[in-house]
Amino acid sequence: MPDPSINILVADDDEEDLELIETAITDIEPAADLHKVTNGKAVLEYLDNQPDDKLPCLIVLDYNMPELNGSEVLALMGREKKYENITKVILSTSGNPAYIQNCMSNGAAEYFVKPNNMSDFVKVAKKMLDHCNAGRS
Repeated sequence: MPDPSINILVADDDEEDLELIETAITDIEPAADLHKVTNGKAVLEYLDNQPDDKLPCLIVLDYNMPELNGSEVLALMGREKKYENITKVILSTSGNPAYIQNCMSNGAAEYFVKPNNMSDFVKVAKKMLDHCNAGRS
């Protein structure tokens, strides 16, 4: 029987933002299994150590992170066939059009600018989870 939990990887170098994202996601999907990392290199290390049947259905990346930024992580993931069915989204404080274009061309399903309040964070989390749920049906 498949594991009914939703496996999500979140990468952000800001601990407060990690907590906000986790709260917003678990408010909507309490069974979500979140793994949090604080830089782009750790995203790739985490994924490399997961068996194919345990890969996340959703990866949330900050744009500005140490080691590798969100766009660089997307580009490197795009080289690996086993990651092609994972929904990847960017959640960033920057709405820079060049960043958005770069991320979208590197495989992001969506690019969200971080909200300023919790109710908007929950709305963004719902949109992210919709991608994950669509892949499970």
